[in-house]
This record gives sequence, C-alpha cells and structure tokens, in this order.
Amino acid sequence: MLRVEMLSTGEEVLHGQIVDSNAAWLASYLFDEGLPMTSRETVGDSLEELVSVMKERSHIADVLIVNGGLGPTSDDLSALAAATACGVRLVEDANWIRTMEAFFAGRGRPMAESNRKQAQIPEGAEVLDNPVGTACGFSITLNRCQIFFTPGVPSEFKVMVEQQIVPRLHKKYPALEAPLCLRLTTFGRGESDLATDLDAMVLPEGVTMGYRSSSPIIELKVTGPRSQEAAMRKAFERVREVAGESTIFEGFGSLPACLAGRLLEQDLRVSVSESFTGGLLNWRLQSAGMPLAAGELLPADAELSPDKSLQNTLARAQQLAKRTGAHLALAVGAMSGEELSLALHTPSGTHGLTLRYTATRHGLALRQETIAMVAMDMLRRYLNGWDPVADYPWLERIAKA
Repeated sequence: MLRVEMLSTGEEVLHGQIVDSNAAWLASYLFDEGLPMTSRETVGDSLEELVSVMKERSHIADVLIVNGGLGPTSDDLSALAAATACGVRLVEDANWIRTMEAFFAGRGRPMAESNRKQAQIPEGAEVLDNPVGTACGFSITLNRCQIFFTPGVPSEFKVMVEQQIVPRLHKKYPALEAPLCLRLTTFGRGESDLATDLDAMVLPEGVTMGYRSSSPIIELKVTGPRSQEAAMRKAFERVREVAGESTIFEGFGSLPACLAGRLLEQDLRVSVSESFTGGLLNWRLQSAGMPLAAGELLPADAELSPDKSLQNTLARAQQLAKRTGAHLALAVGAMSGEELSLALHTPSGTHGLTLRYTATRHGLALRQETIAMVAMDMLRRYLNGWDPVADYPWLERIAKA
C-alpha cells in the first residue's frame, strides 16, 4: 500500500490562528484520485524541527507533500530545510527568476529583491511550475520518499497539486485506483444510536463502515475497493434502512441545495421569518439558490410569553405566507429560557412544535445551527409527504400543533 503523507508548516497553522483548509482539501482530493492520505503532521517555523520531521518521514512515507514556507520572508524555511535534510546547498534557478520577472512585469511592477529567495531550491531538485503565483514548487528524493514542496496560498497550492503532483504520481503508480465510497448524511439520530445497529454489519473483505460527526449532522460511509462494489452496494442498503427518515441526502451536497432543487422543480417559493437563528436560516437557503419570497428578521425578544410562543409562531408563519404570496413559510421563534417554537405553513395547513434545548454544553453557534437544521428538516419532511414534526437529539418536544 502506497503511504502518502502531508506536512503542513507555519506557526499560524500550528497554533490554530488559521484553519488548515489546504489539508482538508488535499485529503479529499487525493482520496478521489486513488491516493488516499495515510497521515499528516504540522510543524512551526523552526528549521531544526522541519529538518528532523523530513528526515524521519523520509524513512516511512513513499510520498510526502510539504505545504507552506516558500515565501520571500525570513520565516519561510522549507527550501533551506529540504537542502539541509539532503545535505546539499541551495541554488538559484535562473529560469524561475525570469518567470517571476515576467510575472511582475505583466502587472506593471518591478520584482523586489526579496523575491529572489523564491527561486532558491535544493541542488538537484525538480522545479514544479506555479502558473498563478511567484513561489515555484519543487520535488526531491530523500531516502525512500519523494517529497513535494508547495506554496501555502490555497489557490497556488491546489493548482500545483492538480497540474504537477498528482499527474506525476499517477505516472509513477499507474495501478492505483480510487476506492469506492458510498455515503449518506443524516440529521436527527445520535452517532451511538446509529452505530448500535450498523457496527453489527458483516462487511466484505477490505470494506469499512465509517462515521463522521459534524454537529448537528452525521455522515455514514461504506468505503472499500471497487472490486467489491456489488457487495458494498448490498451492504449500503442496510445503511439506508437503519438511517431511515433521518437521511437528508446521499452522496455529496447539502440539505439546503437538495431542498432548493426540489422546490425549483415544483415551482414553489418559501418565505422565512427568523428570530433565534439571526438570519442563519435565510443565508443557508439563499446561498443554495432557494426560491425565496420576502422574509423578515425579528429581534431575539420578539416573542410573547412562553405559554403563547407556539401560537405566536404559527400565526407568524401564516401571516408571512399571506403577506408575501409564498407557497410555504418557515418561522423560527425566539429562545425563552431553554424553549423555542418553530412553524411551517403549507397549502394544506400549518405545523409547529415547541422544543426545550437539553444539551447545556452546546454554545450559541451550535444551537443556532441545530435549530436552522430543524427548520429545514420540517420542510424536507413535508416535501417527502411525512409529518413535518419529528423528534431530535438534544431537543425535548414539549408541544406540537
């Protein structure tokens, strides 16, 4: 099995000051290309640490992709670390100097002297082109490992991986095949609840059952070699059965996108009234291309007393649909203590529920995300011909209409 690893560099990545989106993208991209990542590591801007990790991984990994540290400043140390690890000197690549000069000339600017540092690569390294930036990538071989060095800017990194690195790996390892991954995403069931039924499944050889929890949703994955596709699809039927009505979509996508597609097909428009979710629901739906009518955003204290909260929210949904001419209207009330009401108005009637949020460890952002998902799930269930009101983890249903 080919061992592919990633090394992310930079103090800002190591200390969580920025999210390592490059690592997440690379893991997904390599998996789809039949080059699944085995492990990844992060180090700061320390020459000693970089050299140590490169030497260590060069005895273990077949491929190591190093990201970051190719800029023009003193804390960009990847090229020097590579040369040090290999026991060679840094040399200036004249062709890349000309490429950078042309890059700046095309923008009407002279190249700064500091940019010359970006053309310094370990002696004997292979240059990797960067058509959208000034940092060239390069490749070296150290011990058993081919190491690729890439810039940290996401747009430059992705182009280099797609156009320079992966084609080289496919040429070197032509027999590799992308694994098959069958997946569906759920909302409304806990991970342990799903696992109780799914972990007892007998899977084909080399096939695994996986879970990815990203509150408030859980993704279920059956992954294995394509030679086992028929058996995997048979096993996936059991996954569908266990997930049941909690399945919000299969494959890649999002619930808002799925809802938008279905509403556009049926020529239906939705109007949204929000209080507790603070515009999050409207933003999620609008970003997915949902056919929306005019809506409203109300302050957090817009509700009546708790005992009248559900009545008020039902009335808001009804009035909003009438006022905007929308076929459907979603209303999210304000949080009163730990209680909140939601309503969905449809041509056949208005449905609503009052919930008590029981997970005290959840912060405001997760609570808002969860309630927005409940609102969208009410709409999903209605479009499926089911009762729009369901039960959810962390939420105790205390009233229904």
